[in-house]
Amino acid sequence: MLKFLLDRDTWQEVFDSLSKNKLRSILTMVGVWWGILLLIGLLGSARGIENAFNRLFGDFATNSVFVWGQSTGMPFKGFQEGRRVNLSLSDAKKIEENVEGVEFVLPRIQQTKMIKRNFLSGSFRTAGDYPLLDDLQKKKLIHGRFINQNDIDNHRKVAVISDGTYEQLFEKDEEVIGKYIVIDDINFKVIGMFERGNLNLGPSTDVHIPFSTFRQVYNTGDRIGWLMITGELDYDIVQIEEDTKLLLKNLNDIHPKDTRALASANAGKEIGKVTGFLKGMQFLTWFVGIATLIAGVFAIGNILLITVKERTKEIGLRRALGATPFEIKRQIVVEAVFLTLLAGLFGVISGGWILIALDHFFGQGEDAAIVNASVSIGVVFLAMIILIILGTLIGLIPAFKATSVKPIEALREE
Repeated sequence: MLKFLLDRDTWQEVFDSLSKNKLRSILTMVGVWWGILLLIGLLGSARGIENAFNRLFGDFATNSVFVWGQSTGMPFKGFQEGRRVNLSLSDAKKIEENVEGVEFVLPRIQQTKMIKRNFLSGSFRTAGDYPLLDDLQKKKLIHGRFINQNDIDNHRKVAVISDGTYEQLFEKDEEVIGKYIVIDDINFKVIGMFERGNLNLGPSTDVHIPFSTFRQVYNTGDRIGWLMITGELDYDIVQIEEDTKLLLKNLNDIHPKDTRALASANAGKEIGKVTGFLKGMQFLTWFVGIATLIAGVFAIGNILLITVKERTKEIGLRRALGATPFEIKRQIVVEAVFLTLLAGLFGVISGGWILIALDHFFGQGEDAAIVNASVSIGVVFLAMIILIILGTLIGLIPAFKATSVKPIEALREE
């Protein structure tokens, strides 16, 4: 077979057959070209949207839920409606011990503080945090480091600030690490600066200080602002959210049917919707692309049937001169595969140019809707394999048609 494919006469015959009607040959390739172009273009766009989504969420622990206290909406156990619900560190411990599937429970507390530096000042959301936050919601550090356990244990007055905070309190290109900012008349040493992302799940923060320092300085005791709870991968984060709320209602004397007392934001649930949409989009892309490819390949098969009809005498003469049915079939199948692969190659190139254009016009900047729209070599290789298979199968139809007529009858046809 390899010798046949490398034979110059084989390809000379292929080109002679196609060149007899150039327009018809080009039109037969359009369907396959369009199918591959759609497949590459849609798959690349889907990947670009997925990349944009991943960039927004970064290293965030997606299987997470935020829970915080509000005001009760129903009286219960002698408490009146409208009682403020304050969560505590003991609540966090109980959740970690009693709610199945919980991996981490991270207590956080945040207040808006006036922060000064020299003659510059502003109001910034300042949070008391643990080092675990950097694992669950990875910070894009530009300089320095995040809070560590020594900062917690020693109640250090250190701060990690956002780039937005830096722009308001520091001069352009001024060194930031080791400098001091004043939070409510207390000096805090800056140990790190992070880049604020485009998307923040949960309450956004401008300045992070050690949780122990926040408690000590502002005398918050066991009170916390909210809880960030992450679930193990095999557990349903929606069920963890429901179990957590039920436990917190029992711990804080809240009516079981009170829907106002505790609020939550389920990151896992919302992210699941987006990832489900992306998977559905990829499936639809493959379905539409392959369906279009099949239609295009069938068009090639139909044209080859017409070509075989026009070449009946030629095929009859070859049969009379000793060509076997297998050799005739092989030649026609090669023509079918060549047409599909040539059209597919043009489709891949066209699809690639479309993805380059999409990335140029819609993939620039921090708010880009499509990031690095592309397809892997594996996808291109798989698409070409599908084309070879389809081209071979569809080429068998005119091939069998060509050898079904006896040589003497073929030579008599007008």
